[in-house]
Amino acid sequence: MLDRVAPGVFDGQVDPARVWAFLATRVNEIVVALDRGDVVGFAFGTVQMRPDKPTEFFVNEIGVHPDYRRQKVASRLLDRLRELATDRGCEGFWVLTDKANAAALGLYRETGGEETPDLVMFDWDLP
Repeated sequence: MLDRVAPGVFDGQVDPARVWAFLATRVNEIVVALDRGDVVGFAFGTVQMRPDKPTEFFVNEIGVHPDYRRQKVASRLLDRLRELATDRGCEGFWVLTDKANAAALGLYRETGGEETPDLVMFDWDLP
C-alpha cells in the first residue's frame, strides 16, 4: 500500500526495507488515508510496555497531504490509532508536538487531548 504515496505526505521517500522492518514488530501500528488508491495521509505509533506502569501508546507522527488538510483526515487517522491502541490493551495514549505547530495543537485539542504544560523533551543525534 505504501508503494503509492502522494508527494508531500511523508517527510522523505518511503523505503520498502524500513516499512517491512517497522511492520515486522508487533509494537508498531500505521494507518493510512487513501484517495483512489493513493496514500494521502498516515499516522503511526508504538505500544510502550513498562515493568512498573500501564501499557501506553505513543503517537510518533501524523501527516496529511496539503490538498487533504482541514477535511478531518488527521482526526479520523488519530481515532483509528486510538481504536488499535485500545484493542492492544493500552491504558494511555499520548503524543508530543512543537508549541509552534498550530495545526497539531488544534487537532489534539479538538480530539480531546489534554495539554501537559510541564513536559520537557530532550533529543540526541546518534552517530
